[in-house]
Formats: sequence, C-alpha cells, structure tokens
Amino acid sequence: MASDTTSGRRSRFIDNLGKVYFLYTLGFLAFFLLMAILESLGASAQLIGIGFLLFTIGIYAIIGWLSRTAEVDAYYVAGREVPALYNGMATAADWMSGASFVALAGGVYFGGYPYLGYIIGWTGGYVLVNSLMAPYLRKFGCYTVPDFVGTRYGGSAARFIAVIVLVVASFTYVTAQINATGTIAAQTLGISFEIGVWFGLLGIFICSMLGGMRGVTWTQVAQYIVLIIAYLVPIIWMSNKQGFGIIPHFSYGDGVFRIAELQAQYGLNPPAEPIAGLSVLTTPQNAPGDAMSSWSMVSLAICMMAGTASLPHILMRYFTTPSVRSARRSVGWSLFFIFLLYFSAPALATLTKLQLLDPNLATSIIGKPFADVANLEWIKHWSSVGMLAVADQNSDGILQLNEFFMRPDIVVLATPEIAGLPFVISGLVAAGGLAAAMSTADGLLLAIANALSHDLYYKIVDPSASTRRRLIVARVILVFIGAGGAAVASLKLTGILGAVAWAFDFAASGLFFPLVLGVWWKRANTAGAIAGMLGGFGAGSVYLYLVYNKIMTPWLGIDDIRFGIVGMAVSLVAMVVVSLATKEPSKEIQDMVDEVRVPSGKPILAAGH
Repeated sequence: MASDTTSGRRSRFIDNLGKVYFLYTLGFLAFFLLMAILESLGASAQLIGIGFLLFTIGIYAIIGWLSRTAEVDAYYVAGREVPALYNGMATAADWMSGASFVALAGGVYFGGYPYLGYIIGWTGGYVLVNSLMAPYLRKFGCYTVPDFVGTRYGGSAARFIAVIVLVVASFTYVTAQINATGTIAAQTLGISFEIGVWFGLLGIFICSMLGGMRGVTWTQVAQYIVLIIAYLVPIIWMSNKQGFGIIPHFSYGDGVFRIAELQAQYGLNPPAEPIAGLSVLTTPQNAPGDAMSSWSMVSLAICMMAGTASLPHILMRYFTTPSVRSARRSVGWSLFFIFLLYFSAPALATLTKLQLLDPNLATSIIGKPFADVANLEWIKHWSSVGMLAVADQNSDGILQLNEFFMRPDIVVLATPEIAGLPFVISGLVAAGGLAAAMSTADGLLLAIANALSHDLYYKIVDPSASTRRRLIVARVILVFIGAGGAAVASLKLTGILGAVAWAFDFAASGLFFPLVLGVWWKRANTAGAIAGMLGGFGAGSVYLYLVYNKIMTPWLGIDDIRFGIVGMAVSLVAMVVVSLATKEPSKEIQDMVDEVRVPSGKPILAAGH
C-alpha cells in the first residue's frame, strides 16, 4: 500500500511538471526583483551575492530532499519516467557545465576563431548521440555505460575497463566543475578559491546524495531555468546599451570589425612581464589565418563531438525516458536548450570586449590613465582574489592593451561589473554559473558512483548485495569521489576549459568506438572491445603526457587538448583488427545487437537487473 501511495504521489508530480516549474520560474523572478529593490535601498553587494547563492542552493536542496529514494530503479535511472521535454532541459543543464557557462565565452574572448571548435563540437556531438547512441542504449535497458559494455561484450574484463575509462574521464571533468564553483564562491563570498571549492562541493552533495538520478533530474531542470536566464540577461542589457538591439545574435558583426580596428590601434603586443595564470590579448583571432588554423578548429571539433557521444553522464540521461521514442525526442530538446546558450557565447565575448576597448563607451579602460583604472571597484574586487591585474609596465601612466591581465574563466562572471550593470545582475550571473557547475557535477559524480557501485561492486565483487547495501555503497563512493575532486581542483593544475577538453578526449579515446561498434557492428567481440578500450585510452594518455610535459613535439598540431584524435585512431584500428582476428560473438549476442536496433518492443535487459 505504501508503495502504491508513493507511486501515486510521483505520478501526480509528473503530470503537473508544467505548473510546478512555471511557479518555480515566477518565484525565482520575484526573488530577483526583491534583490533589485534591496540594492536600490542600499543593500551591500556582498549581501546580494550571498542572498542569490543561498536562495538557489536552498531550492536545489529542497528538491533533492523531496526526491530522496530507496528504490534502485529511481536512484539509477529516475524510474524511467522523465518526459522528453524535461529530460531535454535536465540534459542541457547537465551538459552546460561550468566550462560552457563560465569559461567558454572567455575562451572566445582571448582565443577567437579556434575556440569555435568547442561550440561546433559540443552541439554537433548531439547529432552523433541521436543517430548512433541514445535510442539504442535506451532500448538496451541498461543502468550505466559500463553496464552496456559488460552485457554487450560479455565478461567482467570489458566491464571493468569501461569503468576505469569512465572514472578517469568523469573525474577529470568533475574537477573542472568544482573549479568553477570555487571561482564563483571566491567572487561572491569574498573567500579564497581553495575554500570556495569545498563550499561548492557541499551544495553538490545536497542535490545528488539522497535522490540519485531522480533528485538530480528535477534539480537540473530548475538549474537550467536559472542558468539560461542568468546568461541571457547581461547580453540583452549590454546589446541594447551598445545599439545592437535586444537580440544581438544576428547583428553584432559590426562589433567584431570594430574590435579589430581598436586592437590594431592599441597594438597587440606581448606583455613585458607575463603574470602567471592570467592572460592578455596579444594576437587577432577573428578568422582562420591558414590551413593549420583551420585544422586546429576542425580537430578540436572532432574530439569534442566524439567525446560528447561517449561521456557517460550524458548517455545516462537517455536511460531515464519512458521509451526509445522519448529518448530520441529528448535529444532534440537537449540540442534546442543547449543552442540557446552556445549561440549566445560569441555575442557575450564580443560585447564584453567592446565594453573594455571602445572609447565611445563609458566603461572602456584601455588608453585611460592608469591611476583612474586601478581605482575602479571592479578592478580592485577581482584583483583582490588574484583573478585580474593591471600593471603599468612601461611606466607611461596609461593602461595599454598588453598591461591588462585577466583569468579567462572570469570573463562571464565579471561582465556585469565591466558593463556597469547593477550588482543584482552580478548576483544573478553568479547564481547561473553555480547552477551550471553544480548540475554537471551532480551528473558526473552520480555517473562515477553508479558505475563503481553497480558495475564494480554489484556486478563483479558482490552480486548478492541487497538493494540497501548497493545504495549505501553508491552514496559513500559519491562522497569520496567528490572530496577527491575538490582536493585536485584546489591545486589549479589547468584552467576550466583545459580540464574539460581532457575529459572529452579521454572518453573519446576509450569509449567512442566500443560503444558505436557495439551497436552497429555485430562482428565486434570481447577481445576487440578490450583492445579498443585499452589501446585507445592508453595511446591517448601517453600522448597527453609526452606533449603536456614537452617531452615531444605535437604531431600535426595535435596538442594536449586534442589527444583524442590519436586515441580514437588507435582504438578503431585495434578493435577492428583484433575482432577480425578472433572468434566472432555468439549467435545470441548477434541476435541481441539486431534487436537493439529495432525501435519498438521491450528493453533487452529486465528492470532491476
């Protein structure tokens, strides 16, 4: 009877999703208005920032608490009852990480054209997800990506190797998200980055610990609403002030040409004394310069596309839909919701750069007296947390373009202050960035914990483990992995975008072809999958080590953020050669592969497997 009551409550919630999230959006906008009123009455910037963070994290915590569950199906795959539209929103939040929200516009700001490879790869990858992966993995009926690998290829070895690749890729990715939470907490609360990462981790645990995939799903829908509002509001505000209209996405081209003129006027010279961890504008990157520049963008896009189609925390989202058809529709909604932000990132980078460079705008600083610039509140604020610096290195008293240093990861967070917008917008952007980082970290930690608890502990170590023990193991692992991620993030080994690129390359190197060929090539067998995963992951990792530590010169411009090209090539060759050289899979496995490709019918694996 209790189970029936719980099921009925859940069904009523699913039936009223539109009303629930409409009211949630109105409530968030009302809170935003309240903060704006408090600012007009003289409330401090720190109070407003803390208010935004506590309010949003509090809402996510309430959702996580209400979604708590002790059911395996609900914990791993949200009971497979998430409608396509809302799964699309949750996937978009899961996907649009701290890298997308916090760091992508900064990459375009400093790197220009080559960084469009991220945007093309991360959106184009969903074409691969839709056509090659999501519907078929949903038809398979698995809980995790290693679950598919282990069942499709058989034996514990393939499953175990898939777990290793998943953990490395996801852990690398989650450190980037915790890095983003540390950056936001440091900016908003006035604390050090090292303390900020632990503050962000606490919020992440609240969302994912109790409800598993069910709690994470409904939290991520709420987080998407916050992050997309937070990303678009500053763009619309700046665009209107600069004369590009309220929708600048099709009209800011003139701004790009204006930036090129101003950069030529001010001079794109390297700084006399570089500052570690901070960047300056030194090279124009508005268009491809030569064949190598084009290859640079294309190779990056290829790695990001294949990584998108291989990352376990994204593929897991399509295990939560009610049917194969819903999984396919969910991918379409995901792409739409992701497009809203990615289409806006280049516009934000352009408008922010204009705010700093164009002398016709009141907020410009380049070419102004150094003493005036150094006393600006936002300059002092970001300098105090080590994320920005101005240095009169030529002692002429005028701020030159190569004397303004900034950490690329703060471009989006600092934009409202750069543009002279009310601080309530800064609080909104910080809340959006935190939502983006937390939503992805939730999904990543859950992917790691679920793989280790389900595929390693339950499937290999203790197949007789009770449901209660399996969920306890999953939660304990989640805590340890999260703490490890925070510890690594606090070391600042690389920037947010760099860490994310590594995660995609690891996933593409080890998992892309074993997953794709597992669905589309019946001849692929256990030995081939093991060779593909070990060969690709191993080759990619070795190449990364050699190039990153400058032991070898990159081949054909394939640097440390593009090593997935090497890993995928080795993986494909190894998998095909070894599969053809060894015994073909059993008829039962081949028939199962045929059945997976049929869109209708029951899942291959039974519930509760």
